Amino acid sequence: MNMEQQIEHSHLPIRGLNLHIAQAGKGDLGTVVFLHGFPEIWYSWRHQMLAVAAAGYRAVALDWRGYGLSDQPPEQEAASYDDLVEDLLAILDALSVPKAFLVAKDFGARPAYYFALRHPSRTCGVMCLGIPFLHGSTTFTSLPEGFYILRWREPGRAEADFSRYDVKRVVRTIYILFSRSEIPIAKEDQEIMDLADLSTPLPEWFTEADLAIYVSLYEKSGFRYPMEMPYRCMHASYVRSLHKTNAIEDPKFQVPVFVVMGEKDYVFKFPGVESVLKDGIMEKFAPDLKITYIPEGSHFVQEQFPDRVNDLLISFLKDHPASAS
Repeated sequence: MNMEQQIEHSHLPIRGLNLHIAQAGKGDLGTVVFLHGFPEIWYSWRHQMLAVAAAGYRAVALDWRGYGLSDQPPEQEAASYDDLVEDLLAILDALSVPKAFLVAKDFGARPAYYFALRHPSRTCGVMCLGIPFLHGSTTFTSLPEGFYILRWREPGRAEADFSRYDVKRVVRTIYILFSRSEIPIAKEDQEIMDLADLSTPLPEWFTEADLAIYVSLYEKSGFRYPMEMPYRCMHASYVRSLHKTNAIEDPKFQVPVFVVMGEKDYVFKFPGVESVLKDGIMEKFAPDLKITYIPEGSHFVQEQFPDRVNDLLISFLKDHPASAS
């Protein structure tokens, strides 16, 4: 069967919104829930979904609220990581999943980590790509004004930049920039979209057909909520939305945690990230911790090297049987 035949799609009524869920596999060995980042959607996990389904697990990949085929939250609602954690809990309840493995990347890692801390009895283990557990707030004061996160957290800045082009050009450019090893930083007289043009090739592992799927979904969802989550809530509503989370003064993971980091991932160069990974900082929070590096891996390592990531993921699942957790 091809991918379209193996993956089923549905919507679940979750906390006042209809959220899109993609599923594959019967799940005799347990359930694996995949949590995307930006500019991704459920489709980013297509390779991993089929691999875990073939290995005997139930694969569930969602579109976060405001992304892909999921509903948009009301415009007046501030974006909140707490909402994502609560959405995830409600999804497990709606699917009658008592506990699950969480596999996440980019901003999806934060709700995955905090779900595991708040709901260890519902969590078999956590595998995060590209993002370690960063306790407390992350600051970017050492980076230039043209750093893409600083630009995009300004209300209206990204909207004005993106509006110069169609959705395909915007998604294409972001995928190109985020697949590089250098942090996307614009000069004073540039916008982020100016950092690549149509002569810049797509990464060789990302096809025009892949791009078309992303484009079709961003044409539906737009970029309003993705700019709020994660970029603007990092700044304006970040502390407020995680106030309850920050009450965990000495967080300790009671479940196994696995971090896979591409060494060519530009996030590796963010302030503090390498130190957390290599100086033993993360071990203080995660006693059962494994860290693996993929030398040529980019920010999209699960799409770039799907077989390598699939092998790591299946090994992690088998090392921590759901029935034993």
